[in-house]
Amino acid sequence: MSVVKDGYKNLTKGIIKENPVFRLVLGTCPTLAITTSAENGIGMGIAATVVLIGSNAVISLLRKVIPDKVRIPAYITIIAGFVTIVQMLLKAYLPAIDKQLGIYIPLIVVNCIILARAEMFASKNGVIMSILDAIGMGIGFTLALLTLGTIREVLGNGTWFGMDITGGIFEPVLIMILPPGGFLAFGFVLSAINKFTSLKVEHKDCASCPMPCGASGKGEEVKL
Repeated sequence: MSVVKDGYKNLTKGIIKENPVFRLVLGTCPTLAITTSAENGIGMGIAATVVLIGSNAVISLLRKVIPDKVRIPAYITIIAGFVTIVQMLLKAYLPAIDKQLGIYIPLIVVNCIILARAEMFASKNGVIMSILDAIGMGIGFTLALLTLGTIREVLGNGTWFGMDITGGIFEPVLIMILPPGGFLAFGFVLSAINKFTSLKVEHKDCASCPMPCGASGKGEEVKL
């Protein structure tokens, strides 16, 4: 049961609790650059997820073989191999997506989300857990890109996946598909998430409470 519980935790933590974009604030460069449309967000998210799964699996398999002194160059080499495979597949089967994402596909090599999972998780855990971690983080990254891409495309173009969904109800706000729009959308989404995930814990018996939060009175509320 503990193995199943750990696997479930590793799979789901990257989706909401430790979302790489909205909670850990990683990978913001491609997030802000390519989320001018929902389609771009999905394309980049899937590409990064495939690289995450492949690199996590290989790094986990080789974690006891790779010398500690050269682990970062080794990780980058492994990641670059999977990025090359993904880029070649996109060029062969999805040339439109490859053209839209442009330089940001090869830049997955230095995406801090992928390197962080290699260093912090895959190099210390088994293959199955590393793959589950990669899937969870990939889903979380894809959902974040889809969310921002949807907001920017709907407000900036009045479309979603290229389909007109507003029916001329409002005039598109062009700034939302320009670079400043990325920062605006990202800031508003982060603010909303922080607002809804803030918790209040009521301390009823602080004398026996081990938490060093500084609460000193019965019934005092501490915002986390």
